[in-house]
Amino acid sequence: MLLIIAVLAIFHPGPIMFRHTRIGRHGVRFQCLKFRSMCVNADDVLAAHLKANPDDLREWVQTKKLRHDPRILPIGCYLRRSSLDELPQLFNVLMGHMSLVGPRPITTGEIVNYGDDFCHYLSVRPGISGLWQVSGRSDTSYDERVALDVQYARQYSLWGDLKILLRTVGVVLRGRGAY
Repeated sequence: MLLIIAVLAIFHPGPIMFRHTRIGRHGVRFQCLKFRSMCVNADDVLAAHLKANPDDLREWVQTKKLRHDPRILPIGCYLRRSSLDELPQLFNVLMGHMSLVGPRPITTGEIVNYGDDFCHYLSVRPGISGLWQVSGRSDTSYDERVALDVQYARQYSLWGDLKILLRTVGVVLRGRGAY
């Protein structure tokens, strides 16, 4: 599957993989891997789009996502909807940076959103899937995502992880909350 996606990605200019610095357990920074689903100049495209579209700017401020994101490549829509863009994170799991289940890996700019609860985020490894992903994904607000990440860290259990993994299969197959 990884090879097929890599071959399809060759048809879009730029690197096949996207690496982004994220914060892991105990504050250790690591390069989170994903298949690239956006255009190469995504930051510039986003800035210009938000400047020209006030409604989308409000959506971005509230959720840090856009339902109709102009940066997304045609193959990127499918990869994101199916969560296949995150398959390379299995390498992050093998390297010990991530777990199969945990809060979403965040950037340093997102720390402020966790406030006093950031210590809870730091207590567990970020995951490929997690409570947020099976509780609505992009259909939730950013504040709800943070609350779910904190809830996961406070109530972590092996049984809870198994339930999240089972729920992940259904969520991914339905594409619920993915955009």
